[in-house]
Amino acid sequence: MEITTEMIKELREATKAGVLDCRKALESSNGDYQKAVDFLREKGMATAAKRADRQASNGIVELYSHGNGRVGVMVEVNCETDFVARAEQFRKFAHEVALQVAAAAPKYVKEEDIPAEVLEHEVGIAKARALEEGKPQAILEKIAQGRVEKFKDEVVLMRQAYIRDDKVTLGKLLLEQIAALGENIVIRRFARWELGEVSE
Repeated sequence: MEITTEMIKELREATKAGVLDCRKALESSNGDYQKAVDFLREKGMATAAKRADRQASNGIVELYSHGNGRVGVMVEVNCETDFVARAEQFRKFAHEVALQVAAAAPKYVKEEDIPAEVLEHEVGIAKARALEEGKPQAILEKIAQGRVEKFKDEVVLMRQAYIRDDKVTLGKLLLEQIAALGENIVIRRFARWELGEVSE
């Protein structure tokens, strides 16, 4: 299949990848747009892995207020250089992270941030629930692990489905940004406040 300039342009606009990368992705997927996007995502992940150990100390603290001041969010997103920190694409990404935090109310940035006692507590709840539902003792552990994975999908920012496209996690979105901007990007931390909530 012939790869047209229009196809490359469309893929480039959607993925922010380079022209040559877009052409290569379309050629390797025989012009199939979705397969080309997947190819670039995989390539982006490989690129992101190479950059993950690089220092990210520049960036932005993004502030977002939602629902006429009912929810407030502060997010710190870091990158390697001041140049990228000022780039519109980077700033838009930081804003999207703040929107995600406001809408989906995660509790942790990464899986590793979940305290062991919280995970143990969730396993206990999942096992008790499975027993209550009459599940056999032999498969309780497996059921509990499955429910804990669902719990992580809900409370871990990097595992949450992106609010604008539920086929993509926020972690994958981050990897796409790393690939597109060519720098290590780190979502360092966030805080979310909701009017009237009682602090723990």
